[in-house]
Amino acid sequence: MPNGEKGSADFYRESMCVLERAGVPFLVGGAYAFAFYTGISRDTKDFDLFLRPRDVDRALDAFQRAGYGAEKTYPHWLAKVRAGTDLIDLIFRAGNGLCGVDDLWFARAERAELLRSAVQLCPPEEIVWMKAFIMERERYDGADVAHLFQSCAERIDWRHLLDRFGPDWEVLLSHLVLFGYIYPNERGRIPKHVMEELVQRFPNEAKPLAERICRGTLLSRAQYLIDVKERGFRDARLESRVQMGPAEISDWTKAIDE
Repeated sequence: MPNGEKGSADFYRESMCVLERAGVPFLVGGAYAFAFYTGISRDTKDFDLFLRPRDVDRALDAFQRAGYGAEKTYPHWLAKVRAGTDLIDLIFRAGNGLCGVDDLWFARAERAELLRSAVQLCPPEEIVWMKAFIMERERYDGADVAHLFQSCAERIDWRHLLDRFGPDWEVLLSHLVLFGYIYPNERGRIPKHVMEELVQRFPNEAKPLAERICRGTLLSRAQYLIDVKERGFRDARLESRVQMGPAEISDWTKAIDE
């Protein structure tokens, strides 16, 4: 598991107690969940807790009443809690406006012990779903996705994962193809029916659309801005299924340099 200073560990434990006292359900994600599923431990500067969107304001109020600095940093996906230099991220959606935390995250959570506390971890399928879209110039989570497949292929509910990606199935397929390239001797661990279903979708579903739309903004907030600002493509983040509006897109874009 990731190592932190004693003060950080105390803060993390107390943060979970704050939410429990307030009756706010949460899941542990981030480096702790990744280490649980893959055995790959990494140092972390913050602690990731996942909440349903409807519970975020209640959680922030509970932290503020407990004396912590707490704010909804980006209203479409992230809040933060501070204690000195320590941070907790309260995540309720992905930064691209997709992958909202819903009841299925909790119904399928894994139980574990962390920091001497019984906790629930984000399911591996939901971790894959969220990480698969992170393809920034400065951060690419494809290696994490590959390691999750390599470590958890037999425990993954593939039907559920396919349903999670839904219209973004090509993103999942791209990671599965890369998995086969990265681990050529492990390709057989991906169920044959999953690959067959995704490949067979191409003739019917992967057709050019009448509208010029750029879905690259769902993968990187920076690298495809030229397409929507100068090249006449519509930003896919403006689709109704994406929980972002022009204001959220503008704020998220302004934060790129941070």
